Amino acid sequence: MKILHCCLAQFYIDDFGYQENILPKFHSIYGFDVKIVASTETYINNNKLGYVPPKSYKTMEGIPITRIPYVSYLPHFLGSKLRIYKGLFKLVSEFNPDIIFLHDVQFISVIEIIKFAKKHNVKIYADCHTDYMNSAKNWLSKYILHKIIYKWCTKSIEPFVVKFWGVTPSRRKFLTDFYGVDKNKVDLLVMGVDDSSINFKNKELISIKIRTQLKIDKKDFVIISGGKIVRRKNIHLLMKAVNELNLPDLKLIVFGSTDSEMKEEIDLLSLTKHISYVGWKNSEEINDLFFSANLAFFPGAHSVLWEQAVGLGLPSVFQKWEGYDHVDIGGNCIFINEISVDSLKKTILKILNEKDLYLNMMKIASEKGIQEFSYSKISMKAIQL
Repeated sequence: MKILHCCLAQFYIDDFGYQENILPKFHSIYGFDVKIVASTETYINNNKLGYVPPKSYKTMEGIPITRIPYVSYLPHFLGSKLRIYKGLFKLVSEFNPDIIFLHDVQFISVIEIIKFAKKHNVKIYADCHTDYMNSAKNWLSKYILHKIIYKWCTKSIEPFVVKFWGVTPSRRKFLTDFYGVDKNKVDLLVMGVDDSSINFKNKELISIKIRTQLKIDKKDFVIISGGKIVRRKNIHLLMKAVNELNLPDLKLIVFGSTDSEMKEEIDLLSLTKHISYVGWKNSEEINDLFFSANLAFFPGAHSVLWEQAVGLGLPSVFQKWEGYDHVDIGGNCIFINEISVDSLKKTILKILNEKDLYLNMMKIASEKGIQEFSYSKISMKAIQL
């Protein structure tokens, strides 16, 4: 069976742990003939969006990938916003897939997918990573790009799509309420953790190794947070809270790259015995860091690291956002409504002082998180196999 993954509605970053990287990887592991077609948009030096030349090559796992160019008859800015690509129908036809998985559908060249679907017996699945937290924030984006152009893309492909997957409840709602997709075609497909290379059996040894490297004692209670460190993630407030608590057995590990606005502040907050700032790490290194921690703590905007932490069986704390309660699998996490240094300090102390609360969070996280947020299972659900 041939599966084509289309990553044409946004950037595609090679060798990352995003869903568009991991789903093709698992489909290949399961023996399917897989190909990826992607835009030329990517992250340059892991910190800013940019573009690479069109080219064909193979992923780290050996999956063929083609980055196709935008059409030349439009200025690059306009072509990249409307997402009109050159040669898409030819590429799809040559591969002749049995299944097409669209990683978002906000690209005008979706008409080439429709053209192929009209002539071939192909199953199409589409996910949605779009909601009011990360998109439709200004007038132009909301009322022109999303309300008119991207809604047209979605409604045009809808008759040919077997299932639309919202990767969070809020994104499932965005599909139905904003784009007008039939609710019967929409369901939840959570993001998760790549469990193909995780050595759960050596979790304790990995934890000891990381703690030794960071000079953290085995008996210390370790909180971990990270990602793209921007102000709306509120990681700086968590760092302040840990420093102000000044507890000898409490440590905080922070990973990720900082934007220029936050760099000086993060560097300054890291100059204490309580905090280890380790900089940017790849997905496997992040998994090892999570193994060394007792608690994941994300006091700001959502990122895929929420699901990654849950999928590794780690008790967690998250900021409360409407439509993001899917990470609660029965008591593995705590949500905080109001984010401030004081509220973070109170939450940390509550977890440290109420032993039964933490033990229950840990029990549920380890029993359910790994089962429900593993890509080995999510990848098959994505294509309903």
